[in-house]
Amino acid sequence: MPFSAAKPIPVLVSGALGRMGREVIKAIFTTADCKLVAAVDTSPGSEGKDIGLELGLGETDITVTSDLEGSLCLISQSVRNDQPPNGAVIVDFTHPSAVFEHTRTAIAYGVHPVIGTTGLSPSQINELAIFAEKASIGSAVIPNFSVGMVLLQQAAAAAARFYDHAELTELHHNQKADAPSGTCIKTAELMEELGKNFNSTDVEEHESLAGSRGGLRSSGLRLHSIRLPGLVAHQEVMFGANGETYTLKHNTINRSAYMPGVLLAIRKVRSLPGLVYGLERLI
Repeated sequence: MPFSAAKPIPVLVSGALGRMGREVIKAIFTTADCKLVAAVDTSPGSEGKDIGLELGLGETDITVTSDLEGSLCLISQSVRNDQPPNGAVIVDFTHPSAVFEHTRTAIAYGVHPVIGTTGLSPSQINELAIFAEKASIGSAVIPNFSVGMVLLQQAAAAAARFYDHAELTELHHNQKADAPSGTCIKTAELMEELGKNFNSTDVEEHESLAGSRGGLRSSGLRLHSIRLPGLVAHQEVMFGANGETYTLKHNTINRSAYMPGVLLAIRKVRSLPGLVYGLERLI
């Protein structure tokens, strides 16, 4: 059955007035198979404002609220008589300090989380995976919703088989709170699945300025973070060998690039048996 012929997926957006939240809501309004049912944001002065008017989409019946748990409760009650996989979905683009509790609370209320906020630690992701499996709530933690980035990560993992030296650099706008980015960490994790060590050296390195060589992972991979206004999201993986370098690079020019991946996750998360980590698990 085509998506448009089914009951629209009820979606709550947390971080509704943020850069990504705004794009997600606009994307939802352009699709027939998704329906915005709540907009949560804690920006000062936003409480009670019509989300459609705030985003230039025209007047709607949905007002901005700061009460995430209350919204999750209401939404879970509204779909309690629906048969699986017809539950509600929350898309979260908020802050690393809040995302773990947001995700756990959503699962507790039976609302399927699609998490774009980065900053979750491996132990937190593992804890959420266990909780989601026990609750039988499909969940998705997606460090990056770009299909192009997924392709870069797959290429980096393949290249890591042939190169023993590599460093990763990620560049983002200066409003990003966490460093390195979750996308960069995910790329390194995929390269490390080979179980090999990188960047052996016969030189004893010394930093005259602490951190100038980037963050060092146990595998030997080094991750570098740059934060500047004017940037959106960019990543480079550079491999080196005798007489050559091999560089993989991805640039996000506009946040609209993420929307096909966000909508894909919304459509698939309700059918998952538990939590998945990374867009590649859904493609």
